[in-house]
Amino acid sequence: MKVLITGHKGFIGKNLFNFLKAKKIKVKGYDYKTNKKFPKIKGFDWVIHLGAISSTTETNIKKVMRQNFYFSKKLLLECIYNNVNFQYASSASVYDKRFGFNENSKCVPKSPYSLSKLMFDEYVSETKHNIVVQGFRYFNVFGANENDKKNQASPVYKFIKQAKLRKKINIFYNSNNYKRDFVYVGDVCEVHKKMLNKKISGLYNVGRGKALSFEIIAKEISKRFKCKLNYIKMPNNVKKHYQKYTKANNTKLSKIIKVNWTDPIKYIKEVRKIY
Repeated sequence: MKVLITGHKGFIGKNLFNFLKAKKIKVKGYDYKTNKKFPKIKGFDWVIHLGAISSTTETNIKKVMRQNFYFSKKLLLECIYNNVNFQYASSASVYDKRFGFNENSKCVPKSPYSLSKLMFDEYVSETKHNIVVQGFRYFNVFGANENDKKNQASPVYKFIKQAKLRKKINIFYNSNNYKRDFVYVGDVCEVHKKMLNKKISGLYNVGRGKALSFEIIAKEISKRFKCKLNYIKMPNNVKKHYQKYTKANNTKLSKIIKVNWTDPIKYIKEVRKIY
């Protein structure tokens, strides 16, 4: 099996590239920023499209749409033309707590990023194709190789970094009420690999189906690194698009593959080499 991964230098892409390589799968990477030429699709069995502007605070709509929607659209059409199967990264940021978190829920994107993801989901559903097309709505992914994500890194990474460098963790007021479905990047890689062997198209939530508060995560990390919590106000530019709650309905995915989801608390307690 030959696989092309776009965004292979990013957080999830880097993990997936190394994961598939370790499984003896022939894998090649493509980076949007450094490659001026459009990737050659012919000859691959799968394209896994992870490359995107992932910042939820990016306000340049044209920039986001150019990379996240129009490039993705062209990539899909090339895969259809060359008979190459296609996996791509969507996002749970399209959801709204009021309407639930299953794949058919009404979506309310709060940023150009989430809007671009929803638009591509809808484009895929409306496009006729004879290849396998699988979209994955990631929930809050954490794990190794987050150092390049900066402000978009997971709270797990941010809190650990603050604990190690500053001996204190900055956390928003009311963080006991802010809950997310934290999913380990290794589990995300496992989902991608297992689904490569399933010739079933569709859009799937990738999350544990459990919500943990930011405060619980922060307290667990503070215990491990023996540091204090410092409560701060949420910045105005974050308030506009902030999701206070996410919890994946992963029933659809669970009917196809089995995933032994990693418990974030157990991960924080037990992992030896941590960031």
